[in-house]
Amino acid sequence: MTASPATVVRPSVGPHLKVVLTGPFGVGKTTLVGAVSDIAPVTTEARMSAGNADDTSYALAKTTTTVAMDFGRLEVQGVTVYVYGTPGQHRFWFMWDAIVRGALGAVVLVDTRRLQDSFRHLDYVDNARLPFVIAVNQFPDAHSYPVDAIRDALAIDADVPIVGIDARDRDSVRDLLIALVEHIIARTHRPATSPPA
Repeated sequence: MTASPATVVRPSVGPHLKVVLTGPFGVGKTTLVGAVSDIAPVTTEARMSAGNADDTSYALAKTTTTVAMDFGRLEVQGVTVYVYGTPGQHRFWFMWDAIVRGALGAVVLVDTRRLQDSFRHLDYVDNARLPFVIAVNQFPDAHSYPVDAIRDALAIDADVPIVGIDARDRDSVRDLLIALVEHIIARTHRPATSPPA
């Protein structure tokens, strides 16, 4: 089953901000939420069952998967940010529409060893018209690439921020979310272009 973008109603950025964290299975979404949340994160981890159709070769030690969502909350520059992580496995993609409802922005978490697995997530947030940033989770055995090379490989616009992170490190993730909040504000307050005369 594939997810289709929900209609997203976006209020202006205020003291509360809902953001969505998405990315392929095993890319570090649950770890990221746990690292940055000011509260005990809410997770819906369950043991993986046999017959999983997703590629697990990059997460051989992983025995659980998110079946509904992850949730965390933190304060960023006076704004309360609610972070909702989507499930990565294909069979749980039907949850995406409910999770994204009311979100003002998104983080697409990617792994440079398998950028192709991120295209479905990029298409979803793009079609939902969510401002988003790319977070490159820096796995120890992954090659490091210049930002422009990642931008070209993912075919994303020049104004989309790309941030290298360690999903286990709170400060790293806070910097990422600050970049997202700044990107949302910039997009929200971008002046409209005048129609041609």
